[in-house]
This record gives sequence, structure tokens and C-alpha cells, in this order.
Amino acid sequence: MYSFVDPYRDNQTAEQVIKYIKQLAGDARYRIIHICGTHEDAIMKNGIRSLLPKNVEVLMGPGCPVCTVAPNRIDYMIKLAEEGHVVTTFGDMMRVPAGLGSLADAKGRGHDIRIVYSIHDAAKMAAEIDKEVIHFGVGFETTAPTTASEILAKPPENFSVYSAHLTIPPAMEALLAMGVTEVAGFIDPGHVSTIIGEVGYKPIMEKYPIPQVIAGFEPIDILFSIALILRQIKEGRTEIENTYQRAVKPEGSPRALQLMATVFELVDAPWRGIGAIPKSGLGIRDEFEAHDASKKFDIKLETSYIMPEGCKCGEVLRAMIYPWDCPLFNKGCDPENPIGPCMVSQEGSCFIAARYGVDEI
Repeated sequence: MYSFVDPYRDNQTAEQVIKYIKQLAGDARYRIIHICGTHEDAIMKNGIRSLLPKNVEVLMGPGCPVCTVAPNRIDYMIKLAEEGHVVTTFGDMMRVPAGLGSLADAKGRGHDIRIVYSIHDAAKMAAEIDKEVIHFGVGFETTAPTTASEILAKPPENFSVYSAHLTIPPAMEALLAMGVTEVAGFIDPGHVSTIIGEVGYKPIMEKYPIPQVIAGFEPIDILFSIALILRQIKEGRTEIENTYQRAVKPEGSPRALQLMATVFELVDAPWRGIGAIPKSGLGIRDEFEAHDASKKFDIKLETSYIMPEGCKCGEVLRAMIYPWDCPLFNKGCDPENPIGPCMVSQEGSCFIAARYGVDEI
């Protein structure tokens, strides 16, 4: 029997780890879920799925921050732009479809919607113009601290944030509670883990004891995480293991966590393709309501959004299918002409699969 040594203590080659994975897997079927667009990019780019035995599957869940933004939140921003305000957002958000079209569609109709590279650029813009500037705050725990920091920096009175920030652990728990996909173990996201640390996943473990491994982004990191999940299963253990110790501390980033706790409170939030998840969103606290667009502007929404016929983005985000299982994948829906949100963002699994020309394992 081949002996496997922990990757964060001893060097192992990819060939050795793959051999160990095959030995551990045997003939049983395992479906491992990861929650990170950067992990998916590394998996696709390096052909990791093709190296695994057929009975070991790795699927991406709701790890794309742009893909998971609910359509009504995009419509809210479009309504603000239609009222004559300046809306700022990141480039990936521009083409995501909603009930009123996309932000790019609204910009094409003449409304003032601008791409920024950071929320600080949006705040600086507000200081230079007389209009109201509203920044679309999207992303997970990785980007939320910068939003909190900007709000605490006392930005101009004509600057506000519409917070659509979401948190990852509640979405992982929701997947388990829904039971729509088998989850043998989670590969925890590297970037988010630098903020929330190992402790951020403990509530999941207490309620749903399954193996979790925090992984970095090198191919060997991902292979190690798969091996460790299988080893936990084989040994009857359920733990949070950290193979990304070079970047992730057990306690995460106390400074970033404190910034978020000061500015935000956990609220129920909608996730595209999943639905409402309790205490998964970051709402701006009342003491900062002067910079909270949801309180500053009274916007009524009457639009609704129905996923285009044939689009399976919801199933992709719930880790039920691979991108190429969608009947529209590269057949009317591609990065140049996206129909669903998973084909828009560079962190979307459909976009990544199309980018690398992957249409099967």
C-alpha cells in the first residue's frame, strides 16, 4: 500500500498524490464540491478532472460572486440609474441579465453607469461631481472588508453603497440542507478563507459533519485537498484541514473581520439559482444609513426575472450538473453571447469551461 504523507509537512509529487487518490477511492462514488471560481479555473486549465478516477467527481457550487447576485438587485441599480443617479460597479457585473436587462443594456439606453476598479474610485468620483453616486457592493467576504473600510472613511454625503455582499458558509450549509446534490466533502475557498480562517467553517461542521479542506490554487494544492477529503472518509473522520497554511491562519484576518462586524450585520439574502438563505447577506448597520442606498432611496420594483428556457445556471450553481450538461452550453450561450450569469463572469464555471474548450470530462 502506498504511503501518503501530509502535503504541508512533506513534499509529494502530483503523480504520487493521484496514485493515492485512486487507492483511497476504490470503487465507491464520491462527489466533492468546491466553492471558488479561481479553483475552477485551476481545475479546468490543468485538466485535473481528467487525472481523477471516474468515480471521483469535483463540481463547483455557488462560488462565483457575480453569478449569485439576485436579478432584483440588478434591477434596483438600474432603477437608480433611471432616476438620474450615477451607478458604479465592477466590469463583470455589467452583462449579467436581470428583469430590466443588464446594466450594460441600461447604459446603452443612456443611463450613467460606470465601471470602477475599486470602491475607493467610486467615492473619489462622488467628491468630484454633484450627482449622487451609488456603488454596487458585490462579492463575498474577500471584497466586503474594502466596502466596510470605505464607509468608515467618511466618504462624501452624495456617496452610498447598495450592499449585495454575500457570505460563503451559509451557502455551503444551504446546499447540504437542500439535499439536491451529493456532498462527500467540501474544498473550501482559498481567498475567502484568508478572511474567515478555519473558524469560519466550524458552524457547518457542528451541524453537518463532513470533511472540509481549505486549499490553495496550485494544481498540487487541489489534488492534495481531494486526497485529504478521501482520507478523512476512509478513516471515519470529519475535520477542517488546512493545506493553505502559507496564506490562511486558523483565526483568519481579525482586522478584516472587525471591519465587517463594525459596518455590517448578517441579514437574510437572495441567491440566484438557490433562493433566500438565512443570515447569508451583509446589510449595512443603521448607524451608517446615510451611506446605505437601500435606506437612502425609495425604489419600488415591479419587475420579475425568469431564467431563459433551457438555461441550467441554477443547477450549475447548486452543484447538480457540470456546465456542459446544460443544453445551451456553447449552443447559443457562450462568452460572447451569454444567456445565463454563469457564462458572464470570469469566475463563472460555464465561462471557464468555454474558455478552455472543455465540454466533457
